[in-house]
Amino acid sequence: MIKFFLMVNKQGQTRLSRYYEHVEINKRTILEAEVIKNCLSRSKDQCSFIEYKDFKLVYRQYAALFVVVGIDQTENEMAVYELIHNFVEVLDKYFSRVSELDVSFSVSEIHL
Repeated sequence: MIKFFLMVNKQGQTRLSRYYEHVEINKRTILEAEVIKNCLSRSKDQCSFIEYKDFKLVYRQYAALFVVVGIDQTENEMAVYELIHNFVEVLDKYFSRVSELDVSFSVSEIHL
C-alpha cells in the first residue's frame, strides 16, 4: 500500500505531498526532511529503493525533480517505480513538457 507521495526539487523543497494515511502536520515536516535527505544524498549509481523505518522509499529523478513514494514492506518496488514513470508521463502530456513550476502551481488541480 502507498503511504505517501512526494515531489521535491534538488534543493530539498517539497513541491507536492500527498498522504494516504493520517500523519500529524509536525511529523510530516520531520518525515519529509529525513526522506528528502536520504534520497538526495544518494548517487545516480545507487539503487532507487531504500528501506526506511517501517516502510520502503521508491524514488526517481527527472531533471531537477525527485518523485518519492513511501510504501509498506509488502508492496512491489518495481511496480511503484513504473507507477512513478507513468505519473510523470501523464504530467508531461497534460502540461506539454512538465517543469517544476507546473508542479508548484498546477498539480493541486490533479487529484491523486
